[in-house]
Amino acid sequence: MTPIEFLQGLSEMEIIGGLTVLSLLIGGIIMAVGIIAAKIAKLIFFKYYAPTLPQDTAKNFGKIIYFGIIVIAFLVFTSSQGIDFSGLLVAGGIFAVVVGFATQSVVSNLISGVFLMIEKPAKHGDTIQIPDMNISGTLLDIGTFSSRLRKFDGTIIRIPNDKFFTSNIHSFTASTVRRAEAMVGIAYSDDIENAITVIKNEIRLTMPFVLRLPEPEFRVEELGDSSVNIQVLVWHPRDDWSQAQPILLTVIKRALDKAEIEIPFPQRVIWDAKD
Repeated sequence: MTPIEFLQGLSEMEIIGGLTVLSLLIGGIIMAVGIIAAKIAKLIFFKYYAPTLPQDTAKNFGKIIYFGIIVIAFLVFTSSQGIDFSGLLVAGGIFAVVVGFATQSVVSNLISGVFLMIEKPAKHGDTIQIPDMNISGTLLDIGTFSSRLRKFDGTIIRIPNDKFFTSNIHSFTASTVRRAEAMVGIAYSDDIENAITVIKNEIRLTMPFVLRLPEPEFRVEELGDSSVNIQVLVWHPRDDWSQAQPILLTVIKRALDKAEIEIPFPQRVIWDAKD
């Protein structure tokens, strides 16, 4: 028997639903090629493109590519077999509407997760703050339906993607520099320019990580009831925030003490009506 006669024999063998052994064999080849192509595409993506993306985004896009190619291969397979899905599509449409109402939050989280991966308002390892939910911490990953954040107390919190996407997000690591600030009051009898000079000199001597450009700023913010309030703003590298912010007030206090500049506290004068 020649190969042509063998294939003709296979084509004449009827199977359930009118399918033949030959058509199923072709369908199997299509699915096998689809799976192999999906694996190759996934490997190429992770080798050449994933290193330029955040870790969680690359992982999710890899899954989309892999399963997307397999779904396309399955559709080609069903098309080659002449399978009619019209009845199933009608029933599936009704079922999809019912399921859609029941899983609105799931779909919303899924779509929000896709937009978060595309827009990338924050990436793995960023220190962020979500004021709407009063949450601050380090972003661990953005998943398909939710994102995980490690708070500063060490606890890990899961945030649904739809809430994460629609909230204001403050990133503390997107910029290479940050600003620390403090407010201090001096007595009305002291010279403002002298106070600013001694504070600036102390910052330069004891806080070497503070940037020269932009240079520290000093603003007279308020003429208070008991003091002239001066706001001090210094710029520093992003990673030095834990050193700059906590000691800034200490450095200011030490500078004013050395110069014998008074930091007044609120006082009230009570007059006795009998006097």
